[in-house]
Amino acid sequence: MIIDSHQHFWKYEPVKHSWIDEDMAVIRKDFLPNDLKAVYEENNVDGCVAVQADQTLAETDFLIDLASKNNFIQGVVGWADLREANIDATLEQYHSQTKLKGWRHVVQGEADHNFLLRSNFVRGISYLEKYNYTYDILVFPHQLGATLEFVKLFPHQKFVIDHIAKPYIKDAYFEGWAVLMKEIAKHENVYCKLSGMITEADYKSWKPEQIRPYMEVILNAFGTKRVMFGSDWPVCLVAGNYQQVKLLVTNFISQLSTIEQSAIMGENATSFYKL
Repeated sequence: MIIDSHQHFWKYEPVKHSWIDEDMAVIRKDFLPNDLKAVYEENNVDGCVAVQADQTLAETDFLIDLASKNNFIQGVVGWADLREANIDATLEQYHSQTKLKGWRHVVQGEADHNFLLRSNFVRGISYLEKYNYTYDILVFPHQLGATLEFVKLFPHQKFVIDHIAKPYIKDAYFEGWAVLMKEIAKHENVYCKLSGMITEADYKSWKPEQIRPYMEVILNAFGTKRVMFGSDWPVCLVAGNYQQVKLLVTNFISQLSTIEQSAIMGENATSFYKL
């Protein structure tokens, strides 16, 4: 079974989705379950995890509603303000939503490099284990130092790093990112998504061989049991198509055993998110 561990839905609004700049104009439109279902049928994908793109509880409710109406959306990663004083009550309120598996904050957009380590955010994260929620870590490489300290604080919390921490593939930035990712991977409660990679390379001229060294670091550091395939659809469409994204990963892991390939392409996501 192939599970896409990372994709998004939205009804496009220029202000809400202002992060979609001119270079990404191709995705300035609605992307909803019927659009993705057709893509999955063409690419033999069985299900997915829908991840928040907007930082509102309305976004969380929107994704839960879509998941309730579409069986192939097997899990949801929502957003709540984990810094708020009554976050425990908010988590309790959502706990009855069985398709809601975890939470994410767009930490990459925070000016504070140490956002993850601030006391109010750390306090919010401390409640997640109580409800068996996962947490998706979305950061840029310059935030990996804080990420390492962050995961050390929560040895039993299930974490996954989105988009291999968005290394600057276009600029061939590698060593600093690689050192910290290897350190983070020593913490066995941390997983990593092979996702969002082609959009970190040159949109128009990327080649698999440019991305391969980054994937090799991730696979060697996290191993076949803590890596999962994700498409980052529809964001990936600014640099390619779904088939290219899937092939990038399946070609890379083609020399692994059938069991290991199945783990990366679906079973690890199923286990991590309890789909």
